[in-house]
Amino acid sequence: MAKATAKATFLIKSEPSVYSFEQLLGDGSTTWDGVRNYEARNNLRAMKKGDTLLYYHSNEGKEIVGLARVAKPAFQDPKTEDDWSAIEVTPIKKLAVPVTLAQAKAHPLLSKMALVKKSRISVVPVTDAELAVVLALAKTKL
Repeated sequence: MAKATAKATFLIKSEPSVYSFEQLLGDGSTTWDGVRNYEARNNLRAMKKGDTLLYYHSNEGKEIVGLARVAKPAFQDPKTEDDWSAIEVTPIKKLAVPVTLAQAKAHPLLSKMALVKKSRISVVPVTDAELAVVLALAKTKL
């Protein structure tokens, strides 16, 4: 019998004025493209179908607002012929209570998150412990 692979979690960022979580909920899915940072691209390429995504509103709001899932793992970004990747994303649900960047910075565990430590990177990994704390603060079950 094949061993089940553990699901990973990542955080993806979007300015709500560009593509909000509410828009993803309405659309039902989207191609997550336009990433032009090598570290973020490599994080996209590490994703597997079914991995969990924390959806973060950057610049305006500065808070984790929703949960999404990788529907299709990395493929060539359709907006360029250069070596960049995209994924397909589907929404799971909105968080009951958004988790702000200020809360993350003040929390002993979340202050070590890539969201805080690598604030310029738009796609970052999230540990299981960080996910558990975010869900507890958000009063949301996965």
